Amino acid sequence: MHSESQGFRYFLQLVGQGIWGHGQAFNQESFLSKKILITGAGTGIGRDAAFALAARGHQVWATTVDDVQAQTLSSEVLALGLSIQVFKLDITCEADRALVEPLALDVLINNAAVGESGALAEVPMERVRKAFEVNVFATLALTQTVLRGMVARERGTVLLVSSIAGRIPMPFLMPYSMTKFALSAAGAGLRAEMDRLKKNIHIALIEPGAIHTGFNQDMAARKYDWMDERSYFWPLRARLQAEEKKSFDFLEARGTGSIVAQIVKAAEARRPRLRYVAPRIQGWLVQLARIVGV
Repeated sequence: MHSESQGFRYFLQLVGQGIWGHGQAFNQESFLSKKILITGAGTGIGRDAAFALAARGHQVWATTVDDVQAQTLSSEVLALGLSIQVFKLDITCEADRALVEPLALDVLINNAAVGESGALAEVPMERVRKAFEVNVFATLALTQTVLRGMVARERGTVLLVSSIAGRIPMPFLMPYSMTKFALSAAGAGLRAEMDRLKKNIHIALIEPGAIHTGFNQDMAARKYDWMDERSYFWPLRARLQAEEKKSFDFLEARGTGSIVAQIVKAAEARRPRLRYVAPRIQGWLVQLARIVGV
């Protein structure tokens, strides 16, 4: 644990200096500190993005789904010596969403999401509804709350963390994938709408590929919570589990660095482009799949 902590401290030091691995560097000539809030920052990509943005001097609010995650994250922030404000923000709760209104944010990073899996032929509909409630409806509700202030101030950036799963169908992950298709479409449409206002408000999509944070494994396993002998795929469950493990072992990037770099770029850009994808090779594979008609 000690060596892992030391390695992460070094990672943050490089980020703060504007240096990223593999010869990649950030342009700091026009750098200005921004007020940035990120949802779903208790673990994984959200957590690491919050740390990286704070290390670069931004004022960061890192929010979590519950108080337990908030307490854990606060301890990690303290141990790393970062200046990050942490609080609980359940995006499905209207009272929690209202907490962001006084912050006058420059950047909102909509990272909070839940995973759900199973065959569309039989997945319980309440699970699909819950995934859409968090990943699409609550995300849009929070975005509307923040946009009111951004429109009034005539500046701001909203980043929607979608997924490569929102660009290509993924069997047995479609309850999640459908929400990301919807979010990617929403991001593109909202960007066009904000451009019409000419208020210096920018919308961009962050599209992570398969990255090893544990999220994918937890999501794939969720369908086995409700599958039983009545499931069409019950006789195939052992094969499905083996295929999932093999696929994740092959595809998943070992760390979050590549996608965190894209989040930082998008958050700091004067006018971010529509899509930021990482790992890059996975983005290329998606484009190839779409060319051949997948």
